[in-house]
Amino acid sequence: MRTVLIIAGLATMFAAGCGVNKQYVADEIAASETRTGTELQTVKGQTDANAAEVQRLQELSRQLGEKADLALNKASGFENYQVIWSGEINFAFDSYEIDGIAASILDEAGAKMEQVPHALLEIEGHTDRTGSSGYNLLLGEKRANSAKRYLADKFGVSLYRMFINSFGEEKPVALPDERNAASKNRRVRLSVWGLVQ
Repeated sequence: MRTVLIIAGLATMFAAGCGVNKQYVADEIAASETRTGTELQTVKGQTDANAAEVQRLQELSRQLGEKADLALNKASGFENYQVIWSGEINFAFDSYEIDGIAASILDEAGAKMEQVPHALLEIEGHTDRTGSSGYNLLLGEKRANSAKRYLADKFGVSLYRMFINSFGEEKPVALPDERNAASKNRRVRLSVWGLVQ
């Protein structure tokens, strides 16, 4: 009889322990699912925000492209324009901030735009190969727009005299196996076009 009672007690304890373990596992799974759901919502929100920003910038690029085309069409004798000054500025990884070296090169471009009142400025944004091609097109555009804003703010260069284009990673100046290739490819290329008499 005593053995039966011991076995029954152990069975009751084991059953209670299994119930506690099952509840603990169920609670942990529910908490994990909640965390995963929250993280997915956060990622979805960031993705939606990025998509909206890409769409906004594409629309802005389209509008600026139309204005640039209009400026080019209105420029009499555009077939006689040629590059009269060119320069290049570089950027830190994943950045579109203008540093001191870039500012000095942009100052040269701004001075040339002041000297030649009918000159036009072509601004090309480029990136290294890190990241997706869509992200790199967006980053190249941000870099080109940073240069454009700098020239408009500091030199008062009219926006219709500057047109931008982003090539992202598509036109590298340095191949991946070259030394410092990525830093060389993170750039904005500036070309001042002037009328040659």
